[in-house]
Amino acid sequence: MKLVIANKCYSSWSLRPWLVMRHFGIPFEEVKVPFGPTFDDPAWKAEIARYTPAGKVPALVDGDIVVWESLAIIDYLADMHPDLPIWPRERAARAMARSLAAEMHAGFSALRSACPMNLGKKYAAMDLGPQVARDVARAAFAWREARERFGAEGPFLFGAFTAADAMYAPVVTRLETYSFPVDAATRAYMDAVLDLPAFRAWREDALAEPWIVAEDEVDAEPIANYRKSA
Repeated sequence: MKLVIANKCYSSWSLRPWLVMRHFGIPFEEVKVPFGPTFDDPAWKAEIARYTPAGKVPALVDGDIVVWESLAIIDYLADMHPDLPIWPRERAARAMARSLAAEMHAGFSALRSACPMNLGKKYAAMDLGPQVARDVARAAFAWREARERFGAEGPFLFGAFTAADAMYAPVVTRLETYSFPVDAATRAYMDAVLDLPAFRAWREDALAEPWIVAEDEVDAEPIANYRKSA
């Protein structure tokens, strides 16, 4: 299988299925198509169109089957590998995990818009408005509820790492990058995601990338710059 992704520093949607495949040991070939100078760059769109009719990343190519959109890719992988606990095994936990993943896929637009994923920088806390604050509060509440109900056997939302954690990993990076104040339980969950070996591998690659996408660089002075190339 081939997983088509964009820049690891910025592409939050690419990160999600990549984490699942890497963490669960699903063999794949990584095909990275770096963003152009803008997200509407015609050359980039033309290259991506070779792999997926949606013209976006990520895309999974499995022979003559093409799957696009992070959540669809994750579900395809779960169908292909029923032996792997990509989703929680217990029915109530699995129902909640799928609901949280779908909520992530469709929601949190204020946070995603105001705080693009950028693994190369860290910014001081700033007031980004009530809608962003509501998104952050909702994420923290959802994580706490999942952990309290189903997370007793490990540090992730449902104990062991699952697709739900992969879906929320870019939210974790945003809370880290933009220095959002969080409670101890939220911080512990964030640390578990950031310390996941698969995530550390992704971030190491991201920090070695030479490309800068101005649209995902916030107009504020960072308090830390982790990329040697930036």
